Amino acid sequence: MNTPSRTPATARGRRTLSGVAVAAAAILALAVTGCGTTTGGAAGGDGPSASVEEGFQVGLLLPESKTTRYEKFDRPFFEEAIADLCPNCTVAYQNADQDTSKQQSQAEAMLTEGVDVLVLDAVDAEAAASIVQQAQSQNVPVVAYDRLAQGGVDYYVSFDNHTIGTVQAQALIEALEAEEAGEDAEIVMINGSPTDPNAADYKAGAHEVLDGQVSIGMEYDTPDWSPDRAQQQMEQAITSIGADEIDGVYSANDGMASGVIAALKSAGVDDLPPVTGQDAELAGIQRIIAGDQYMTIYKAIQPEARTAAEMAIAAATGEEYDGGEFGLIEVEDAGGETVPAVLLDPVVVTEENIEDTVISDGYYSIEEICTDAYADTDFCTEAASS
Repeated sequence: MNTPSRTPATARGRRTLSGVAVAAAAILALAVTGCGTTTGGAAGGDGPSASVEEGFQVGLLLPESKTTRYEKFDRPFFEEAIADLCPNCTVAYQNADQDTSKQQSQAEAMLTEGVDVLVLDAVDAEAAASIVQQAQSQNVPVVAYDRLAQGGVDYYVSFDNHTIGTVQAQALIEALEAEEAGEDAEIVMINGSPTDPNAADYKAGAHEVLDGQVSIGMEYDTPDWSPDRAQQQMEQAITSIGADEIDGVYSANDGMASGVIAALKSAGVDDLPPVTGQDAELAGIQRIIAGDQYMTIYKAIQPEARTAAEMAIAAATGEEYDGGEFGLIEVEDAGGETVPAVLLDPVVVTEENIEDTVISDGYYSIEEICTDAYADTDFCTEAASS
């Protein structure tokens, strides 16, 4: 687990991100200071010497496209931030489609083409160490985005992943209490991919809350965060435990929650137990208003993407990045390397606060959520009358 180590000198002020994506983006623009032509990267030594005035090339490597956030939000937000902060810079982009070897080849091609900095969201954090090391050998700094790649990256930006797991689990406990499931409530845990260090953090945070509070009937780690595999795992759990004996499901993200819910419905469960999620996918929000999914985690991607852009510019120009409003902490990757990082706070979304989170931040509109299939839900009916 990538456990943050905080010291008074680097401790960050914690704050809720809901409703402040735009304001945070504006403030973050001030975080990179003096981005002129210099030598020496963020990690020190004979590092890069690019300049904002002349512009340079930034490589962006994202892990997959099954999760809608990467193509719909992360990529465009990052590209917009680079265009704003460094108008003469260009972004080279590739998506690995959840293929470790493909991401390795994409990174090698970018390095051959001469990118000045890599922003890397690793498919496999351990395997990505070879990408980091190859970049370092060419004096190209690496910013780890959303997942902490091994190998000693220059900077890392993500969300407080341990906290995500704890708040998911706490929301599930609260839902079980509201349904008076009792002390013997039995749940199923559908965790994320074993190659994603974030998944390990979510899992650890969830167990911190759930252990001793509920009975965990079955638990699975889900390769590639696959909704199809999650559905198969849930079918196995239903066969083992019995559909009527499952009081709740911890699902680490929205895509897998869709597979969980499909398995429950196929088993003839009409009154669905509370199911958690993450990423505030549009389909997840729609399942929430339909009563199929209990909650999701909203991660305000715009400030995350902008922070990554600022880190990339600082690293490429040899300037130090101070974390802006959020401040830097230190985290340790699985290989024992200490990395300066910004960790943002997650927000729990249930039906009660959809308007105050994903809608007020411009993540989705009422029209996008309230399509014909959901027009008769209480949420959409109230929205139409207001």
